[in-house]
Amino acid sequence: MRTFANLAVTALLLGLSGCMSTSPAWDARFGEAARVTAAQQVIDPMASQSTDMVSGVDGKAAQGAMNGYAKSFDKTESGKQSGITQSGITINFGGVEQ
Repeated sequence: MRTFANLAVTALLLGLSGCMSTSPAWDARFGEAARVTAAQQVIDPMASQSTDMVSGVDGKAAQGAMNGYAKSFDKTESGKQSGITQSGITINFGGVEQ
């Protein structure tokens, strides 16, 4: 009988603990780690304020790079995809496996 009373009290206390509110200190910092991590990944936080031109690759070079990337997934003459071997370890530089 004593074991049943202990189990009943334990169940009652566990049930009541679910009705307890959380600490305001915990709620105030909820999501802080995610916000800090996202902020640390920003290279230039003031980039939207800059009026400088973006330097990079011209259109023809970019188009050529994208076409070359797309062609790298095409089947080669031997029937296998370039850049991929059965073992999964291949370094592909312009269709020449090393």
